[in-house]
Amino acid sequence: MANDPLFILIALVMLGVVGVLLFGISSFARGGAFSRKWSNKAMQWRIGAQFVAVVLILLFTYLRSKG
Repeated sequence: MANDPLFILIALVMLGVVGVLLFGISSFARGGAFSRKWSNKAMQWRIGAQFVAVVLILLFTYLRSKG
């Protein structure tokens, strides 16, 4: 399974979600003008990345269940 290109893509997208999440949390922690500028936008990016990850996981599950 680890050699499957779709699985590798899913892993990379999930790492991207974690990266965006950490950026969003750090922007909340910094506060001030930086937080006002980036916190909401980072969380919107996270939601989009999570959506892509979930769709890819569902696609992977569907394709692999067909045999």
